[in-house]
Amino acid sequence: MKKLLFLLWLISFYLPSQAQDTFSIIAVDPSTGEIGSAGASCVTGVGPSGIIDIITKIIPGRGGVNSQAYVCIPNVNLNNAIDQMENGASPSEIIDYLLNNDACGSQNFDPQFRQYGIADFDTNGDPRTAGFTGNMADDYKEDRQGATYSVQGNILLDASVIDNMEDNFNNTTGTLADKLMAAMQGANFAGADSRCLADGTSSTTAYLLVYRPDDDPSDPYLRLNVGQQPPGTEPIDILQDLYNNFLSTESFELQQQIQLYPNPASNILNLSVAPSLGWNSFEIFTLEGKKIYSQSVVKESVSMDISSYSEGMYFITFQTQKGNTTLKFIKN
Repeated sequence: MKKLLFLLWLISFYLPSQAQDTFSIIAVDPSTGEIGSAGASCVTGVGPSGIIDIITKIIPGRGGVNSQAYVCIPNVNLNNAIDQMENGASPSEIIDYLLNNDACGSQNFDPQFRQYGIADFDTNGDPRTAGFTGNMADDYKEDRQGATYSVQGNILLDASVIDNMEDNFNNTTGTLADKLMAAMQGANFAGADSRCLADGTSSTTAYLLVYRPDDDPSDPYLRLNVGQQPPGTEPIDILQDLYNNFLSTESFELQQQIQLYPNPASNILNLSVAPSLGWNSFEIFTLEGKKIYSQSVVKESVSMDISSYSEGMYFITFQTQKGNTTLKFIKN
């Protein structure tokens, strides 16, 4: 079941005509076809809506764009970028279009105020990325691309924000959502957005968004939105709590589609997974956490001889195309 999760805080603010949004990441996962975005900013005036609908848009199965730094609201440059993507333009072609056709209105009508990050799939399903940071965006500013992602930020404390986000994304194993959440934790320190340094937080608002290839644009697989928080409250901590809750719900739903039998088992343990999960592999761990077995799976059921196992409890971690989960069994 798809999940659409929102965190709404009952605070009303005036929405300004422009916003200066800071650190974000846009990324794709070639193995699953997922596309995701995450970001945060030390802005005021956005209230419970936060920045998620201001700076990011994703076309499921195709790609996504983050548009920040002196953006108009509505973000016409973001909308134009998505139109270009729908018409088949590559990330670098979209950047060129935006630089030649800035449409943000009479105030700051100059592409050198803007910052963009783009990631998509080409017609062969291969990832492409591009980014841009204008010389009139506020320091510290930088955009950085890898094969599957673009990280960008402005009004940052220093380069460590981009460094940490990129390192966490690249060094985290798991789903695209796991990697994006880890990237956000890389910027979870006071003053990541330098305007929040005095408040002791990274930002005032944060979000995490992931689409699977077949998702309807109005119904993403994962949408977590932390609206504007009061001074001293860390939105990335709240985002992590929301994500942990999402994972626990997701794990329960996955477990309902997996069978271990008999349990307890003496000699043979049967593992069966619903075809819709797309079972990739599984690993068996002792109660002490030692991995004792792993196997890649290409069929829906497996029978294992566990007669040589010592009596006691064991854990099996399943990797599926819809996420990972862990079940336990007893050898008697």
